[in-house]
Amino acid sequence: MKLACGDHSFPLLEHEKVCDLVQLLGFEAIDIGLMGDRSHIRPEIVRDNPLEWAGRLDERVRGRGLEIADLFLIPWSDFETFAPNHPDAAERDRAADLFRDTLRFASALGLTGMTMLPGIDWPDESHEQSLGRSAEELRWRVMEAGAAGIALSVEPHIGSVVEAPSDALRLCELTPDLTLTLDHTHFTYQGLPQEAAEPLIPFTRHYHARGAKSGRLQAPMSENELDFDRIVERFRAAGYGGYLAVEYVWIDWERCNECDNVSETIMLRDRLRSALKTIGAQR
Repeated sequence: MKLACGDHSFPLLEHEKVCDLVQLLGFEAIDIGLMGDRSHIRPEIVRDNPLEWAGRLDERVRGRGLEIADLFLIPWSDFETFAPNHPDAAERDRAADLFRDTLRFASALGLTGMTMLPGIDWPDESHEQSLGRSAEELRWRVMEAGAAGIALSVEPHIGSVVEAPSDALRLCELTPDLTLTLDHTHFTYQGLPQEAAEPLIPFTRHYHARGAKSGRLQAPMSENELDFDRIVERFRAAGYGGYLAVEYVWIDWERCNECDNVSETIMLRDRLRSALKTIGAQR
């Protein structure tokens, strides 16, 4: 297991400076956020010329000795826009076009994995209908991504159709070869014990780490309720060989703009390093 850091942790810095900071902080890789209307690298811009942007990022990231751990597509600043399980077929077509453009971008970057959101529960229909449509739409995406040598993951998150660990597990069962980008904080926020998410670890391709507590999606490490020693040990026992990506974010949503992200990133980096060293010594 290796450590990465999200570029969306530092949205007020120029992207080149973010890459410098991630490298200076001693991370081996960076997560690229491709987030509509808010990230450094935005889908509405990249999709017009994915090959040119792939070249820019390759030089910007790998030129600094970093790898790209993951590409995280969040289409817009709400969960409805471009949702894969939108009830309107025309909207699903728009979401499909965005996915295929993003897949071309990821392929041009030489990536082996990317993350997207799973969709939401829609009004005027049952949870099972929304979940089933999500699985239906994700199946062909998994196949097209796989044909390009890219493993596709979704992140179970609050406000999604897979807000509960049991629903995330069900989505994986309904969608062969779908993987997860797991983030315990979305379950901790709901007051669930971290053990509730452990059945998802075998399906996990990528991992997001930050401090959290009940009622707070993002919390400083001084208030964190997650046991990262246990998390690392469970990943080791499952044979996980992917990245642990520190993902303190700075966004005006769920009070996620109240942490000193540089300091919290360093403290969590060191916590994960310690856990990895301890696990390594026990092997």
